[in-house]
Amino acid sequence: MYKKNNLKSITKDIVDYKDIDLLRKFINDQGKIISRRSTGLNAKQQKKVTKSIKRARILSLLPFLKKD
Repeated sequence: MYKKNNLKSITKDIVDYKDIDLLRKFINDQGKIISRRSTGLNAKQQKKVTKSIKRARILSLLPFLKKD
C-alpha cells in the first residue's frame, strides 16, 4: 500500500537545516514533508528531520510550497 523509501541510512548522519540536498529527500514534489510511514524512520529521527525542514523553510532555504 505504501511505498517505503530506504532512507534509514541517510539519517545516521547529522541532520542539519543547512543540508538542503538531504532535506529535499524528505519532501515530496508538492513541498510536503513525507510521512514517517513512507520514509521508514523512527519517531525521534522524523522529529529531527521535520524540525530541520521547518527551520530551513523559515530561513528561506526551502520553499513552503512548490508553485507550478
